[in-house]
Amino acid sequence: MTTARTAPSRPAGLSSAEAARLLREHGPNAVAPPRPRRLPARVLHQLTDPLVALLLAAAVVTTVLGDLTDTAVIALVVTVNTVIGVVQEVRADRAIAALDRLAAPTARVVRDGADLVLPAAGLVPGDLVRVEAGDVVPADLILSDAFRARFDEAALTGESVPVDHTAGDEARAGTVVVVGRASGVVVRTGAASALGRIAALVAGTRPGPTPLQRRLSALGRGLGVTAVALSALVFAVGLAAGRGIVEMAVTAVSLVVAAVPESLPAVVTLALALGARRMAQARAIPRRLHAVETLGSVTVIASDKTGTLTEGRMSVQRAVTADGTRYDLGGAGYAPDGEVRRDGRPVPAPDALRELALAGLLCNDATLTPPGEDRPEWTPVGDPLEAALVAFAGRCGLSAAAGRAAHPRLAEHPFDQAHRRMTTVHAHPDGHLVVCKGAPESVLTPAVTGDDPAARRLRAAAADLAGQGLRVLAVAAEVVADRPDPAAPGGLRPLGLVGIGDPLRAGATDTAAGFADAGIRLLLITGDHPATAAAIGDRLGILGPDGEVVTGAGAAGEHARVFARIQPEQKLDIVAALQARGHVVAMTGDGVNDAPALRRADIGVAMGGGTEVARQAADLVLVDDNLATVGHAVHEGRRIYDNIRRFLRYGLSGGAAEILVMLAGPFLGLTVPLLPAQILWVNLLTHGLPGVALGAEPAEPGVMRRPPRSPQESVLGDGLLRAVLTGGLVIAATVLGAGVLADRFGWPWQSVVFVVLGLAQLGVALAVRARRAPGTRGNRALLGAVALSAVLQVAGVLLPPLRDLLGTDPLTAGQLAACAAVSVLPGAGLLLSRRWAERPGRPPAHDRGGVS
Repeated sequence: MTTARTAPSRPAGLSSAEAARLLREHGPNAVAPPRPRRLPARVLHQLTDPLVALLLAAAVVTTVLGDLTDTAVIALVVTVNTVIGVVQEVRADRAIAALDRLAAPTARVVRDGADLVLPAAGLVPGDLVRVEAGDVVPADLILSDAFRARFDEAALTGESVPVDHTAGDEARAGTVVVVGRASGVVVRTGAASALGRIAALVAGTRPGPTPLQRRLSALGRGLGVTAVALSALVFAVGLAAGRGIVEMAVTAVSLVVAAVPESLPAVVTLALALGARRMAQARAIPRRLHAVETLGSVTVIASDKTGTLTEGRMSVQRAVTADGTRYDLGGAGYAPDGEVRRDGRPVPAPDALRELALAGLLCNDATLTPPGEDRPEWTPVGDPLEAALVAFAGRCGLSAAAGRAAHPRLAEHPFDQAHRRMTTVHAHPDGHLVVCKGAPESVLTPAVTGDDPAARRLRAAAADLAGQGLRVLAVAAEVVADRPDPAAPGGLRPLGLVGIGDPLRAGATDTAAGFADAGIRLLLITGDHPATAAAIGDRLGILGPDGEVVTGAGAAGEHARVFARIQPEQKLDIVAALQARGHVVAMTGDGVNDAPALRRADIGVAMGGGTEVARQAADLVLVDDNLATVGHAVHEGRRIYDNIRRFLRYGLSGGAAEILVMLAGPFLGLTVPLLPAQILWVNLLTHGLPGVALGAEPAEPGVMRRPPRSPQESVLGDGLLRAVLTGGLVIAATVLGAGVLADRFGWPWQSVVFVVLGLAQLGVALAVRARRAPGTRGNRALLGAVALSAVLQVAGVLLPPLRDLLGTDPLTAGQLAACAAVSVLPGAGLLLSRRWAERPGRPPAHDRGGVS
């Protein structure tokens, strides 16, 4: 980092070797990350969980009363739970750190005379940085040039009105270029920059809980209150049966802890963090954890066209000169070579077409980078639409460098949404060359081109090109003697039209159909001509034969699918209208004006190649700019939510069963069905590794063929509460039945109850697994966790040290076999009920977390 001001750099920028030396000297352009939480702090965080605190309170009670056996078991439960929680927290932090590295901001810098896009952390003092509308200033700069550059400094000063800056002014890190473009020399980086000084103050702030975690915490508190009330009832029943007050007090406290899955917060955090990492591997980077959970309930996806549903590889496919002659252009990607065809035959580029191409090249801020070691093909630097015009010039036989050198730019009026055109003024041997390009309805107007007959001819041709699904730009130019005001061009001569095509991505129609199957409504929102939007919507299959293209945000009806000529600020109105109807909206965007809509949407989705402002406003960043990646993210979000519900069904059913066994046992002759140590041991084995492993279950085969869940739905809704109570009742009935029979046969009935309770819960863990798609591998971690827990459960009645610790009696091989046979009944019953619900002829059941 540095605080030194530097002299203006060379136009060629620093050399790579010099930049590497300065980076070693000053360090990266980044604020040092907060120190990770130390192990003692992590352990204390686990121990302060309210449910774990109940265990510690129980340990204090048993120690005071001299019940050291139960104290030892409680200590074991606390230790194991703490170890699992700390390990999960570390894994979650690592996953989130990996996401932060993937989402690191970039900067456009000049090195060795070439424009490059580099991670912002690699900037050094003296670097020449270029910024344009939508960019966040990556370091403190002294501006060397600025063209109508206005900066939003609200993030630093709170000033709501953008500030104009000119050459010589300082642009501070963290401010946003709202209009225009500029370049400047880096003078301060890292923590010494304006943004870095603020960031350093808040670097240690940790994110708060996600909405789902808050709902689950509230659920945990409610369950805790319920469990305490029922345990108090168990305490009273035990006293009435003649049991000792100390024994029943410890039993009641142990039962409270056993009834509530205290590992739930850790399981949820891990599931969200690892789910976010899996999304990142699919090239969708969640910037906030709540995006992972919200994605599962998205009902509407409002998508841009260019680069999202299309390849984002813009190419001039057709051109029309002022005399109405049409040409087809060939070429691959952004490579500046290809052929010109007229009436299907290759022809040399005529002068009229070369004049049109030169004008498009000059009224342009983009450049092309040739293939290199890390780039297999020509790549654009700047707006892809303008890069396509640079490639077009090359295909007409023009050199971009020579053309721009021969006509240096003197003034400009950048493109803006209000005028939908850009105007530049260049030096010319006969005076000044004025070039204007933009939407045909903005360029081919009397104010710009007068009443030129060519303008009327080109307006008709523009409608025809738009109907072919092409993005149409009109170009006009004229040489004038006096230097004009580029903000008010007039008297220009129409040069022609360019039709820029961007083919649909491979699989875009399948993506649209997949969203429809998932109950998600896909909207196409574009600034293109209505005919272009209609052509794309029809090819996607979302418009339909009677579909209507909406040209105003206020007319967004419930069945609207395609919106054309929409300005970025109108996206906010579309989002608000959809949310007012109860929709959960995901909105894509890439420009600075998209940021309000991205923030307003339930899930803001930014393009990785878009502006830094859009990426910072978004919840999800698509590295590949591909809308199909959102489908993968929704799939992951639904899988995570299902697995959380799966864990709840499993854990809460077991807790309910334990309470029912303790309440009903005395009325069936089982005076004290379980000792406190036995309750805690069962809780340790069932809520530990098996519960965590359930969070890694694969998605159900039909997860993307069911409607989204309602955001108002309780986490126990959609039949889960009923399934929990039914499951707990079935487990309890099985355990109590086994205990009564064992008592009649003269077996050690309390040990039988202990073994059957643990094994029955583990059987339910296997029964609530996700259905596997044919040919896929199951969750081996769950099988291993259940097997290990079952072995330890049986060891509680076989190994003398554990029998002494738990107060159990030995069981024979035949008795254990009988216990195992009875224990499979709850899980088998659950599997049969699922198969019955899925039998042929019944409507398809939506299995959400093992709930059919």
